[in-house]
Parts: sequence; C-alpha cells; structure tokens
Amino acid sequence: MADGTEGRARRYERPPGTDDATVEALGLLSEALETTQRARGRLYDFHQLTGGADKAVGEAVRRLREAGHGEQADLVEREVQGADVLPGMWTFQVVEAYDDGYHRRFTEVERRVREALGDGRAHIAEAEMKERRETT
Repeated sequence: MADGTEGRARRYERPPGTDDATVEALGLLSEALETTQRARGRLYDFHQLTGGADKAVGEAVRRLREAGHGEQADLVEREVQGADVLPGMWTFQVVEAYDDGYHRRFTEVERRVREALGDGRAHIAEAEMKERRETT
C-alpha cells in the first residue's frame, strides 16, 4: 500500500509460530513495564512536590524569624529544611536510582524478551484485540 498502512500492520503482526500463551505473556510483561512508567512519573511528582515543599519551608523559616520565633525557626531549619528524604538521599537521587537501576534493567529485559519471543514486535496482543473489535 502506498500510504504505509501495510508496514504498520506488519509491525504488530504475530510472528509465525508464536502461540497464544506467548502473546499473552508478552502482553503482561508489556503491561507491567507500562505500570513502571506510571510509577516513574509518580517519582517525578514526588521529587517536584517535595522540592516545592522545601522551598515553602525555607520561606516559613524566614517568616518565623521575622516574627521573633528564632528557636522554632532554628528547629525547622535544622530538622526539615534541606533534609534527606531517605538516608543520604535527596529526591533527585531517589529518581536517579530508580531510573538507573530498576527501570533501566526492566526496560532492557522486556526488550530482550520481546526480541527473543516476538520478533521485537510490541503490542501484539493489543493489535489483535483491535483487529477483533474493529467494526469498520
């Protein structure tokens, strides 16, 4: 086809000899990876929200001092402002550890399994569902 739809269709086509159980397993692995993508987004939310909170803490410390509450300002500054969210880690380090460790490893393993069992094709199960459900 001149419009390129034939190539797109082949991209999702089940490789010859691939059984239903394999397509289902690949679909589940893909779904799990997609869930980690969502979790990764939540980590970025966590990072940005925590950073925004820390900025507000800094402003609270300043205003506590201005209001004559130096002892409380010192407590907040010492115990909360700029504090590690996990032992030895700020939020950017949590995000980097997830990205560079678990998420990168999962992405690579999913790709390797998909190449070995599905000829590198993604979303085979979804494409087959689309084909079954299309009415036009």
